Amino acid sequence: MNNQVRGTVEMTAAMMISGTIGWFVVVSGQPVIDVVFWRCAIGAPVLLAVCAALGLLRGTLTPRLLIFAALGGVAIVLNWLLLFAAYSRASIAIATAVYNTQPFILVGLGVLFFAERLTLNKLLWLGLAFVGMLLIVQAKPSAGYLGSEHLVGILLALGAAFFYALAAIVAKHLKGTPPHLIALIQVCVGTLMLAPFANFEALPADAGTWSALLALGVLHTGLMYILLYGAIQKLPTHLVGALSFIYPVVAILVDYLAFDHHLQAIQLAGIAAILIAAAGMTLGWSLYKRTEVAAQVGE
Repeated sequence: MNNQVRGTVEMTAAMMISGTIGWFVVVSGQPVIDVVFWRCAIGAPVLLAVCAALGLLRGTLTPRLLIFAALGGVAIVLNWLLLFAAYSRASIAIATAVYNTQPFILVGLGVLFFAERLTLNKLLWLGLAFVGMLLIVQAKPSAGYLGSEHLVGILLALGAAFFYALAAIVAKHLKGTPPHLIALIQVCVGTLMLAPFANFEALPADAGTWSALLALGVLHTGLMYILLYGAIQKLPTHLVGALSFIYPVVAILVDYLAFDHHLQAIQLAGIAAILIAAAGMTLGWSLYKRTEVAAQVGE
């Protein structure tokens, strides 16, 4: 098996695992802060073992690395808190679709703070995503596990996308740093950050809840990051971008199969618009072609 095939298998597996995370969050029945805390606390030793086995702990932990990785860790933890809170309000499918507006937020931050150019093509994709958002906001939730805070859930998912974009910007300053090490620092930051707010006085008493929390720490944090970063190192950027859309598709299917959440036609249209726009932005698709008229002398 060559590197690209192996990377494709790893990326596909990582995205399929990511797509099930909402189910584990919902069925755990725990407050969001506790879920994220245990995800970090359980995932940290898994990533520590991996980093130690790969020899990443020797001579790489500089003050600059720790500062930037810690800042990224704060953003990632806030991202998880907001996204997980969105699941019970807007549904897993809707929250995941809205969360995939990350590329547009990243572009907006680049324009505001890094003087990056906003092209017509990017504006067109942004417009399509905005139309998708309007369609989703207009629809009413139908999932049985939801409350009455549909719009709040959408705003939480947008907030999660914003903090993910911030984490991506911070990651640019860590180019060349082993990604497994960055992930380890981030979950350690998350553990320390949320420990004062975790509810240690009323720990889960049943095996089902602990199984869900262990899965979030070991499967969705430790194993998923190992597969994801392994794939990124083997695959070209365009293929990583294409395979990343397995995640929202799986999440939408999980929401339907596990919770019988039937999406309305207007919701499906909105989700499709956002995912197509995000794919177009990520993969560099063009919605228009420039026409050049060449003047030919003598004709």
